[in-house]
Amino acid sequence: AIAPLLEYKKMARLMSANGWHWIDTWIHDGRFRPVYVPGGVVSGRWASDGGGALQLPHQVRSAVRADPGWKLVVADAAQLEPRILAAMSGDPAMAAAGRGEDMYAAMVAAGAVETREQAKFGMLGAMYGGTSGESGRMLPRLTQAFPRAIALVERAAQAGERGGQVQTWLGRTSPRPASAWLDAQRDAGGPDTNPEEARAARGQARGQGRFTRNFIVQGTAAEWASTWLATIRQRLHALTAAEARGQQAAQPQQGAQPRQATQPRQGTHSPQSGLTSGPHLVFFLHDEVMVHTPAHLADEVAAVLRDSAHEAGRLLFGAAGSRVEFPITVAVVDAYDEAP
Repeated sequence: AIAPLLEYKKMARLMSANGWHWIDTWIHDGRFRPVYVPGGVVSGRWASDGGGALQLPHQVRSAVRADPGWKLVVADAAQLEPRILAAMSGDPAMAAAGRGEDMYAAMVAAGAVETREQAKFGMLGAMYGGTSGESGRMLPRLTQAFPRAIALVERAAQAGERGGQVQTWLGRTSPRPASAWLDAQRDAGGPDTNPEEARAARGQARGQGRFTRNFIVQGTAAEWASTWLATIRQRLHALTAAEARGQQAAQPQQGAQPRQATQPRQGTHSPQSGLTSGPHLVFFLHDEVMVHTPAHLADEVAAVLRDSAHEAGRLLFGAAGSRVEFPITVAVVDAYDEAP
């Protein structure tokens, strides 16, 4: 009975979250139309207000399909947060590892750890405050290999434990702890505090430290992603405009026609008219984007996504961004579920 029960539970969840009511509410004219909230999360990450755009289950993704004659170009930033930490900290050894396609494999090659799994768990522990298991065991080795990077997140954690605030690269500030948190920390140092209350206060302090430790990295990654989006949109508009000019130039001339003053000048291209007539952004998921494009422009769009990722790093971090690569994986597919 276990297997069908688990299958029923999975399908019931899919029905309640993405079933007929979801379709009737969020699908119109053959398009999924969620509401994005840019910077809706305290760290600066985007949120979605209805539709669950940031939690689209894999079972539904086969329904996300390109129009006939079009393609979906899906791009995903690889190991974004550790690369962000390398650029923020200016750690030369970590920046060198960040120039590789696989940053964790580069850490192994540099002798920081023995396996790729150790590198991954160690970095996640450093950025999220993992002190137990493999993450905690790898932290001393990563501290020795990448002292400036680990020191950056450790300082952020210490500030949080004291009740202080930290900032992302572009200046987003973490919220102040609640007054109840501050009262508990103050009372924990008093002579009348019992051991249980003291332990609880220390646990709350460590929790706030884990939050501020990750806030600076995750928030800066959100700033990189927003910059990536803006750069992509600019370049897609330029690509659409160039395509329109090329098509116009290829048309046979039928002789000069007098131009009426009320008509737009030939060769102009407004963002509104080109929003869906050429390659356009249709989906965003933290560090993943999807572009809907005419099939013959798919390779050019893929190049735009890659170039825009590098440009986002340069715009944010200057010379430090040039020393750290921000590679992305790109797939040209007919349906979303075909993307790796």
